[in-house]
Amino acid sequence: MPHWLRHSLRCRDDNYGHLLHDEATGTTLSVDAPDAEALMAALAERDWTLTHILVTHHHGDHVAGNLSLQKHFGCRIIGPAAEAEAIPGINQTVAGGSRFDLAGRTIEVLACPGHTRGAVAYYLAQEKLLLSGDTLFALGCGRVFEGTLTEMFYAVTQFAALPGDTALLCGHDYGWSNARFALTVEPGNAALQARMADYEALQAAGELAPLSTIAAERAANPFLRANAPEIRASLGLTKARDMEVFAELRRRKDGFRA
Repeated sequence: MPHWLRHSLRCRDDNYGHLLHDEATGTTLSVDAPDAEALMAALAERDWTLTHILVTHHHGDHVAGNLSLQKHFGCRIIGPAAEAEAIPGINQTVAGGSRFDLAGRTIEVLACPGHTRGAVAYYLAQEKLLLSGDTLFALGCGRVFEGTLTEMFYAVTQFAALPGDTALLCGHDYGWSNARFALTVEPGNAALQARMADYEALQAAGELAPLSTIAAERAANPFLRANAPEIRASLGLTKARDMEVFAELRRRKDGFRA
């Protein structure tokens, strides 16, 4: 079966817009809907008709385009049941552990409480795609607004078990800032140093960072590396549990200014 065609674009200031299109059926997905105008322009340029929006969580910069896109295309909006009341235009609710099919592919829903209480991610095993929303970013993870640090730890670390060549489609382009923070806790990581060089060049050119993979994140993302000796030494937590290291990383990142 052919893979989905993919297109990623900048929406708002630093949101990603992600579009997936199946040529055989015409099914076209948007991962969240940060900006209706930007997404409609990208869809028109490719002559794609939006059929579905997969919502990861209720924050305004992820659902702002829902109603405009739904009015224009008549698209179906799928999102987490725990946040249904806060998701404009929602037609179908899902929860962690549930599965549904689109265009002959199975989409698995992963529970990701932490950033928001009902946040979810979508995993397309056949396509090797993870639609992580604001739970896992390139070289970072989301802030904890509604859940707990423990919930966020388990939400993030569940992704580390996915195949390494799984592409990460996250909600924001925070790579440059995340790399700067990561180097403060693991400056000797060669993979991280290489990523920083790439991000600096992209930042200088004003270009959107390319998608990452689970393997690349396992190698350089501090929030997936709580057991790394250099990180533990940097934090003064050499004998702490991984959860405690993760929590301290998140607290320090909250106060970090790139």
